[in-house]
Amino acid sequence: MAKSSHSSQQNKRPGPFATLLDYEERSLAHVAGRPEMVEAPGHWRGVGFRLGQRRLVSSFDEVVEILPLPPVTPVPGAHAWMLGVANVRGSLLPVVDLKQFLEGERTVVHEGQRCLVVRQSGGNVAVIIDELFGQRTFNDSHRTELAGENDGRYGHFVGQAYRLSEQTWGVFNMSLLTRTPNSARPPHKWPLYVLQMLVFKQGLRSSHEH
Repeated sequence: MAKSSHSSQQNKRPGPFATLLDYEERSLAHVAGRPEMVEAPGHWRGVGFRLGQRRLVSSFDEVVEILPLPPVTPVPGAHAWMLGVANVRGSLLPVVDLKQFLEGERTVVHEGQRCLVVRQSGGNVAVIIDELFGQRTFNDSHRTELAGENDGRYGHFVGQAYRLSEQTWGVFNMSLLTRTPNSARPPHKWPLYVLQMLVFKQGLRSSHEH
């Protein structure tokens, strides 16, 4: 009897659910090693994007999220690169045209336009970009010399570069946005209540017009 029972257990095949569970466990075990590799000493990852002709990358620690460009309410009297403020899930975000801020050339907004929500000490700010490339991962062997990625105002933000697949990526330090030398106080550093009042007045004006 014991021998027969043992034989039946050997011949018993796992059901479909058990097979799928086994596949999932193997998959998770395989993927689990990848973040460890990325976070290992000498490895660095960030969000890749394009401004004009420059390919840039910013740290994941600085980019809170990536969003489609939301409706923007203009801020009267602001710099041209300050597009306005947007209501994102109940929070007001200043929206900045990053290329116009750095190069003086306005970004051509298109359908499907993306913006990066950047962590700042005084509150998050959304910056629009020309093109989004998504995650990029580098290691020390990819480090290269800067070759124009830090020209002009970019020099205040780009201090190093990586070379990968025949493309050079300048590392753009988003945390320096609020410390950029400027004769006027940047609008994205205005007190939040000022922005809220501007949006409120703009909303009243729009409702009266309609």
